[in-house]
Amino acid sequence: MRRFALIAVPYLWLLVLFLVPFIIVLKISLSDIALAIPPYTPTLDLSAGWEGLRAFFAALDLENFWFLTTDDLYWKAYLSSLQIAALSTLLALLVGYPIAYGMAQAPDEWRPTLMMLVILPFWTSFLIRVYSWMGILSKEGFLNQFLLWTGLVSEPLEILNTNTAVYIGIVYTYLPFMILPIYAALEKLDSALLEAAEDLGCSRITAFWLITVPLSKSGIIAGCFLVFIPALGEFVIPALLGGSDTLMIGKVLWEEFFSNRDWPVASAVAVILLMILIVPIILFQRNEQKQREAEGP
Repeated sequence: MRRFALIAVPYLWLLVLFLVPFIIVLKISLSDIALAIPPYTPTLDLSAGWEGLRAFFAALDLENFWFLTTDDLYWKAYLSSLQIAALSTLLALLVGYPIAYGMAQAPDEWRPTLMMLVILPFWTSFLIRVYSWMGILSKEGFLNQFLLWTGLVSEPLEILNTNTAVYIGIVYTYLPFMILPIYAALEKLDSALLEAAEDLGCSRITAFWLITVPLSKSGIIAGCFLVFIPALGEFVIPALLGGSDTLMIGKVLWEEFFSNRDWPVASAVAVILLMILIVPIILFQRNEQKQREAEGP
């Protein structure tokens, strides 16, 4: 019973916070829009029992999903979200890997302090941090004032309300998720391997690419997934830092729910987004399982 109770906890968590909400959203996606509260007419009546299920499958149509293929707004939003999430993940990797490497190479007494500095932004509200970037990136913001003071630019740059601001916001927000798993992998790296490679004639740069990077691959993969998955469905950052040309599926989802009040189509958008997210989630789980098997008992 103790083992069953231990296993039941995560499954109960997934049931309550994932499966049940997904079923509700899927049910709404198969409904019809209506001028009502809530603004849809369910096609599935569970109170009717088997007759309700039979009537539901007899009248089942994927009209809302088919509608998504008729308007190029939706598939462009999916592609744009994939592009922004992928590029943001790459930028976070380019910024986060040197930071994680520096933390792993730092003296032992400095590592807790460096770790605290990485996770320190989580002590502040996410919205406050994003709003602060609005002040930094605006025409009268700190960044433009600094560039004008140094003489690097002659007039303020248009950064806010562009895709560049979205990339900056995503990389800044999710950078700790990239740093921490890479640091965890680099911290376990045996320095004797690098010394042996140098004794065999490798330069420090060659030893880094042949030894350090391959042995930190698990941390790189984990960090990329931890950044890419939430960035794909991001809404707050593109809504506050992006402009009218910033097209992400999170913004489209919000507009369908709250501006157009088309809950069935919005739910269909959410279901497809979840189907897209399942792929990297499964790959991430397989990578974690392979890592645990490689480490052994």
